[in-house]
Amino acid sequence: MRFNYQARTKEGEIQTGTVEAGSREAAVETLQRHGLLPIFLEEVSVIPIYARSLKFFQKIKLKDLTLFYRQLAILFGADVSPLESLRILGEQIGNPIFKEVIFQVENDIRGGEPLSSAMEKHPKVFSTFYVNVTKAGEATGNLQEVLKYLADHAEREYNITSKVKGAFTYPAVIFSLFLVVGTLMMIFVVPQMTAMLQELGQNLPFTTKILIGVSKILRSWFWLIIPLGIAAAIGLRSWIKAPKGKEFIDTLKLKIPIFKDLFKKMYLARFSESLKTLLKGGTPILKALDITATVVGNKIYERIINEAKERVRVGETISSAFSNYPKQIAPLVTQMVAVGEKTAQLDTILDKVADFYQQEIDRMVANMTQLIEPVMILILGAGVGLLVSSILMPIYNIASGL
Repeated sequence: MRFNYQARTKEGEIQTGTVEAGSREAAVETLQRHGLLPIFLEEVSVIPIYARSLKFFQKIKLKDLTLFYRQLAILFGADVSPLESLRILGEQIGNPIFKEVIFQVENDIRGGEPLSSAMEKHPKVFSTFYVNVTKAGEATGNLQEVLKYLADHAEREYNITSKVKGAFTYPAVIFSLFLVVGTLMMIFVVPQMTAMLQELGQNLPFTTKILIGVSKILRSWFWLIIPLGIAAAIGLRSWIKAPKGKEFIDTLKLKIPIFKDLFKKMYLARFSESLKTLLKGGTPILKALDITATVVGNKIYERIINEAKERVRVGETISSAFSNYPKQIAPLVTQMVAVGEKTAQLDTILDKVADFYQQEIDRMVANMTQLIEPVMILILGAGVGLLVSSILMPIYNIASGL
């Protein structure tokens, strides 16, 4: 919330400006903390249209959340009160959407709510995983330590996600650039060449005829192709978010050559890290498995974890359920989980598993990055060679016939 204020300084001078806070009381405290005596305070309720437009395009990134949890853990560790911690973080965060959420959480805590309940009101920002770990920390009186677990978890999750995304970013950018350049050539270069060849009446190679046909389609239906492409992208995105679409994509991820091993290791790392954090935070095993199933990020693994949860409910072990899925759950993980269950040190064992797969992901991403570059060069070279040969071959035939 933003407030316009008029206040008196210690020297008696009148000062005006704006202050951001979670409530009117918080705004007064902030001004007093800066040595100002509020005379007039009014909430700014009207947001300019341009500000609303900018907010619409802004999102709370995983990096923002990671930094928030780490700084919150540090402030709690320094015995700073929850209200003061949230006020400090709210003032220094640049993302206006996240800033507003933090001030709302601060205001709810000021009203007597626990941190977990205040966070639960913002499910798009604070997932069920983070809310439940925080709730468990409050119940056990170990909130400071739990926040450290959450900060570590957020950092690991951010590292895994960013590295996997990085592996796909380079080929996606290169392919997009090639597509743009190829489209521009089809629209502007090929038509000029077509007119010249038609005047000379030359017999065109097959690849050149295909190139000319594609060029004509692009030029004639360009006005329709763009909206159709946008509609197709929106439809595809909606389908991917639907249960059947997500199931298909999640299954496909585990079958794509080269990338399937990376995805499997990512899901196993996420499972180990999430379950370990929940157990260390004091969450009961059944609740921990239920939450882990929702945050693992793949429908196939979600079903396997839910099956393990039902096995545990009737007195069996997690490892007994995992042993039925050797293709999805590596035998190493099953054996490590079995050891953890027998020794009552499942959280410690899962921490080691998470570390192992984090290192494996780092190694795979580094190798894939080195492999992708020459592969992309070969693919682009073949594409460029096809375009150039289709254009130059007819010209060469004309020159050789003279």
